[in-house]
Amino acid sequence: MIRIDGNWGEGGGAIVRVALALSTITQKPFEVYDIRKGRKDSGLKNQHLYCVKSLQGLCNAEAEGAELGSLRVKYYPKKLIAKNLNIDIETAGSITLLLQALLPPALFISKPIKLTLTGGTDTKWSMPFDYFNNVLLPQLQRFAKIEAKLLKRGYYPKGNGKVEIKISPNFKLNNFSSFEEFHQHLKQNIQNYNLIEQHSLIQIKGISHASKDLQNAKVAERQAESAQQILKQKYYAPIQITSQYQDTLSTGSGIALWAVFSKSKEDVDENSPIRLGADALGEQGKRAEIVGEEAARSLIKEVEGKAPVDRHLADQILPFMALIGKPRIKVSGITSHCRTNIYTIQQFLGNIFRINEEEKIISING
Repeated sequence: MIRIDGNWGEGGGAIVRVALALSTITQKPFEVYDIRKGRKDSGLKNQHLYCVKSLQGLCNAEAEGAELGSLRVKYYPKKLIAKNLNIDIETAGSITLLLQALLPPALFISKPIKLTLTGGTDTKWSMPFDYFNNVLLPQLQRFAKIEAKLLKRGYYPKGNGKVEIKISPNFKLNNFSSFEEFHQHLKQNIQNYNLIEQHSLIQIKGISHASKDLQNAKVAERQAESAQQILKQKYYAPIQITSQYQDTLSTGSGIALWAVFSKSKEDVDENSPIRLGADALGEQGKRAEIVGEEAARSLIKEVEGKAPVDRHLADQILPFMALIGKPRIKVSGITSHCRTNIYTIQQFLGNIFRINEEEKIISING
């Protein structure tokens, strides 16, 4: 039984989500205590309960203390089961936060599966779907063929967005007699995960979106135009930001941007993609132009970091880096989330992480 301090570092829900994912993959049970102890609303929130529930559907896991507000949970994983899952969070709870727990083990299932998830697609304190689909997923295609489709957007507070994800695994955990054997296989068969150089900016793309009740005010177009004007003043690369509207239960808007880099225009490396992302959400009383400007300036900050991995992507890919042995990445910034994820990962995989604070390089041994 691995014991994890749920109040370590930034002490947020990511400790629970990452622990659930890695416990399911490694088949090692864990206990996490003092969950979100330093937060105003400490303990498990609804979204964490859905993470537990979802993984129970994927491996028939047993859980103790999985109740709203609980400060302690014990989790006992079992063998992965390849089956389609249909999960409704029933609120605007973030779909992408749920996927932080659910997606890693789902990539190593024994046959293709489909995940249909209902909840919030564009919410505070989580990556929006468009960032997930266009910045994170390209980095994970080395593990499995992943197709993510946005069926409907869901804004706060009513949510009801819907996402469909189809996964065809390249590496199947159940084909091996132990996790250690599977882990060794991954290390031997996935190469070139060193992301150190940013290279040349090839293009900037983006999606500006809003609920249909904001269409007459041209909110999506105004967000896109504001972002584009700022980016054009800074970069000569082609910029393409599309505008979208959808019927949603709650009024909302947002914009996601991503910059694509490569050694040359003719040589975009699909196996080791370099994409930096940024985003911003609309709020009542916040002008659309300000939303677009926020996203554009955030992207510029990431690009000027001269790194091939943005600060939020680093949080997400660390568990996958640890699974394949000895990669190195240069990041635009090392966040408290990043350090907390490293703590959690080390409990399960025993990797030795090294952080070069000056150069902002994270390397892994083991």
